[in-house]
Amino acid sequence: MKRNLLIVAALAAFCVGAFAQAKPYGWPPPPSRLTLPVWPGTPPGEPAHMPPEHNVPNGHLVAGRPYIRLTDVSRPTLTLYKAEGKNSGAAFLVFPGGGYSIVAMNLEGTEICRWLNSIGVNCVLLKYRVPNSGPYPKSDEALQDAQRAMGLVRLHAAAWGIDPNRLGVMGFSAGGNLVVQISNHYQKRLYAPLDAADKLSCRPDFAVAIYPAYLVQPKHGYALNPVDRPTPNTPPTFLLQAENDPVHVENVIKYFLALKNAGVPAELHIYAKGGHGYGLRHTGLPISHWPALVQTWLHTIKVLPGQ
Repeated sequence: MKRNLLIVAALAAFCVGAFAQAKPYGWPPPPSRLTLPVWPGTPPGEPAHMPPEHNVPNGHLVAGRPYIRLTDVSRPTLTLYKAEGKNSGAAFLVFPGGGYSIVAMNLEGTEICRWLNSIGVNCVLLKYRVPNSGPYPKSDEALQDAQRAMGLVRLHAAAWGIDPNRLGVMGFSAGGNLVVQISNHYQKRLYAPLDAADKLSCRPDFAVAIYPAYLVQPKHGYALNPVDRPTPNTPPTFLLQAENDPVHVENVIKYFLALKNAGVPAELHIYAKGGHGYGLRHTGLPISHWPALVQTWLHTIKVLPGQ
């Protein structure tokens, strides 16, 4: 009997330990996955000693599942997800959302990367600084991280199997805002250059903004924020949002019209229902099929070979 109790206790201890080490929600990535710091030391303007980053669950479920909500991120990182099977050479730098307060690392990060890998597209996931790190120019920290990250991906492109001329950005909510900002603020770094990565272009070759935020000014008739106004050199852009999004569908409408007026190739999809913050999890609504639209668009703009 005593021996049986010892076995049960050992099994219980093993299960607890295994659960503690498990990463059921896709974050953090396993040690085998390449992860690099964005900055060689303390990021610009960041105090040397900051509280450790941590998950702040709020009980909210998306398609019946929770998601990671990282905050107090003071040391941004890049994590490489290489394409499965045939590598097209194309890649996305992915910006999860979270209102510049948290970073939804799996819902709008690792889950997106796995889908991109399945269609032959490489993914580099950016964990950028939060909270209070954007939008630019209120704060320039997240945009600094994005600019630096673009240069780093291009610096390592050959080693990572990435075509540096087919490197796009994809983001969600605040990450969608970051997509728009780096699409239009790439000519000058918002920090003192550090190394060879900062000599390379941080302009994306194409951009995907899913339910982006902060692009319009509700107090000014939902006019486009002047800082987000595109130019003829803004990259081709894909936009998607739901009409009933509480963050306001005017974000994509006004930005699309500005892209059109600037002569930038753009594609816009608006659905009646979908809300906000669904990532690519299936909610039972038609908007859940947006990944197929993005894949078709990538073929249309010749980032992926013709179908």
